[in-house]
Amino acid sequence: MESKKSTSYSYRVEDSAQRIDDILNASDDDYIDDGNSIPSRDKLTYKNGYYVNVTALFIDIVDSSKLTDGHKRPTLAKMYRSFLSECVAIMNSWTMCKEISINGDCVWGVFETPYKSDVDNVILVAAQLNSMVKILNYKLRKKEYDTISIGIGIDDGRALMVKAGYSGSGINDVIWMGDVVNSACHLANKAGRNAREPIIVTSQVYNNLNEHNKGLLNSYTDGYVTRYEGDIISLDMEEWYKGNCT
Repeated sequence: MESKKSTSYSYRVEDSAQRIDDILNASDDDYIDDGNSIPSRDKLTYKNGYYVNVTALFIDIVDSSKLTDGHKRPTLAKMYRSFLSECVAIMNSWTMCKEISINGDCVWGVFETPYKSDVDNVILVAAQLNSMVKILNYKLRKKEYDTISIGIGIDDGRALMVKAGYSGSGINDVIWMGDVVNSACHLANKAGRNAREPIIVTSQVYNNLNEHNKGLLNSYTDGYVTRYEGDIISLDMEEWYKGNCT
């Protein structure tokens, strides 16, 4: 989210009350169902929104708070920057990735997936992220830093895309609302922990995959819900690792 102050002004409670009314009184008809196509940001105002079908992927570091026990802050900064940089680089290399956000040690992306084959490609993104961490850990070990483990969660479904912030301030961001985003985040927080594999997907994602990718995942029960997990890697990146990191 853009946080730099571009203007200076005096806060007035009267103006605040009016802005709240303007937002709350906006017509529900301004929230448009856009199917499988993610609209460009310039179509968003502070009063409208778009319902779209997307695939959301979250990746975060397992037990990142424990890293502070053994490293000074400059070292931690370099570790986090390396991880975040390459997560963004991988997601950004896919044209179907329409939004990328960083929240602490978590990176998440929203993917435009109108076809089942597109969902298979999101699994490939997850595999690349998983393999990247293997390369990163090799380099961390060379520096005698702690290595990291990660969790990746993926879900597919409907989300509401809105613009939020203060009109005229230059401080705003696109917000994604809906179960698909919350579910992917929740799964990332479970993946790679308590004997779970580093990649967990929902049944919705699994059912959209081809037979090969389905075969890379195993089912398990989470309460009353069936999930699918796996430790999937990129074969190309694995070959590079073998030639350069051993």
